[in-house]
Amino acid sequence: EVQLVESGGGLVQPGGSLRLSCAASGFTFNDYGMSWVRQAPGKGLEWVASVYSYITSRYYADPVKGRFTISTANARNVVYLQMNSLKPEETAVSYCAASASCSGAGCVIDQYDYWGQGTQVTVSS
Repeated sequence: EVQLVESGGGLVQPGGSLRLSCAASGFTFNDYGMSWVRQAPGKGLEWVASVYSYITSRYYADPVKGRFTISTANARNVVYLQMNSLKPEETAVSYCAASASCSGAGCVIDQYDYWGQGTQVTVSS
């Protein structure tokens, strides 16, 4: 059974940091690109970042460049998203997603094969 289980969300003040984790199981982790996608209240899905271990590439959406870092612990099938200098408008549910067919930035939603259940990130004072 494929599972992507996110954790690490919560309430943080503006300017603060959070680290999200996504534990993957049930598929060959290193054969997939791993991404973080978020959805703010009342808005659509927004791609945030992707990492492709098999080609050692990482991509970031422009709004998060320089503040967010995506990384993996391949031996443990975990992908992380370190988020710094968070802004109130980044309040959203963040999802971990896996794609076997996309190897670049901003994969279209249909290219993701597996999704996690999401973790809430709230940025508020």
